[in-house]
Amino acid sequence: MLNLIPFLVLIALITCCVTVFGNATLDGASQVSLLVASAVSVLIGHFSGHLKWENLEKEVTDKIASCTPAIIILLLIGAIGGTWMVSGIVPTMIYYGMQLIRPEVFLVSSSLLCALVSLMVGSSWTTVATIGVALMGIGKAHGFDDGWIAGSIITGAYFGDKLSPLSDTTVLASSVSGTPLFTHIRYMLYTTVPTFCISLSIFLIAGLTMDVSGHGNVSEFMDGLQHTFVISPWLLIVPVLTGVMIARRWPSMVVLFLAILLAVVVALVVQTPLVHAISEDAEGGLLASYKGMMRVCYGSTNIETGVPMLNDLVHTSGMAGMMPTIWLIICAQTFGGALTATGQLQDLMRRVLRLVKSTASLVASTVGTALFCNIATADQFLSIMLSSSMFRETYREKGYESRLLSRSCEDGATVTSVLVPWNTCGLTQSTVLGVATLTYLPFCFFNYLSPLTSIVVAASGWKIHRTNNNH
Repeated sequence: MLNLIPFLVLIALITCCVTVFGNATLDGASQVSLLVASAVSVLIGHFSGHLKWENLEKEVTDKIASCTPAIIILLLIGAIGGTWMVSGIVPTMIYYGMQLIRPEVFLVSSSLLCALVSLMVGSSWTTVATIGVALMGIGKAHGFDDGWIAGSIITGAYFGDKLSPLSDTTVLASSVSGTPLFTHIRYMLYTTVPTFCISLSIFLIAGLTMDVSGHGNVSEFMDGLQHTFVISPWLLIVPVLTGVMIARRWPSMVVLFLAILLAVVVALVVQTPLVHAISEDAEGGLLASYKGMMRVCYGSTNIETGVPMLNDLVHTSGMAGMMPTIWLIICAQTFGGALTATGQLQDLMRRVLRLVKSTASLVASTVGTALFCNIATADQFLSIMLSSSMFRETYREKGYESRLLSRSCEDGATVTSVLVPWNTCGLTQSTVLGVATLTYLPFCFFNYLSPLTSIVVAASGWKIHRTNNNH
């Protein structure tokens, strides 16, 4: 029972943090909670005689070092988020996507649009808080129930978040499991795409059979985008080239860096006045261009479009916006190192692994642990890191590829976080959309079908491969 105390302390602290700080929990409260729980773990290990300080330092150092690639990628993601927005690439995608919305196909179009934006932006939170809010208004004007509208928005947003190479959860799940980023993304397609297609089918049938009326108006958003950015289909060449690089399996860091470079060139050539405005240099010229693009890459940019909700969408945080996530990773790895050095994690693992008899039970245990961590710690980042740390060695010993672990963690953690009312994701999305978590939960088909699909696919043995060292 002593080995459960650090987890119980963490759960209690996270619960207090969510209650007190709400959506700002990740700004530092969760990180401090992790360090306190780490200290509790060390104290228990010390007094029980199961801890050597040298082992603690080594475990913590090794775990943090293993996340170095993830930290670099997160910084690149911060830069690409800014450059793709200011260059007009993401606004162009949004502009043309908005034209798809019609009453009879609103629900399915809403999911597709949110999926597209989330894939490009790499953030379900940003997608829901901007396009999602606009779609809520349009959906209500069409006469759809709040639960259906919010469900379609969240379904699309989390589909894109799960598969986007720009998503911090996607990068995190691949990195902590030791799986190359694009290998992880490609492997998730086997469970994610079928589940998303099922969800889209449900939304399509619902939209065609429901008796709804009214007219949505997206002209304000479209006018704001046209007024602020140069909108052109030629800008889509950059994401196409990025897709080609991904398809050719170039290293993720190389792909992200080149994608940033391409966007910088496009921004300087096509969106020159906007870049100069960001630089706050009235004289313009080369110095203003340099200053503006540097700010876009590393810092926060606020672009005035004349539409408040659109201002939130085109706001970017650059590399600096990734620092809370990086801080969280370091603190979580410290917690994991403390649990490993004291033997507490191994003891809990032995208890859980008694239930593992097959591939399906192993995946089910991973998915279930990730879901439990979402409920217990109220944070998807912690869920991914803790579940991956707990099962990584088991997958290796049993001869399973690391991509099976990374996929199982995402299927269990990333998409279910929004279904927990007290989770940071559930709190955020319900507050932003103005719809209670339990109201939209029945209509988030993708989110609760994904874990089940992961287990079913594992049970079928489809695309489940063993490594060569398996006996």
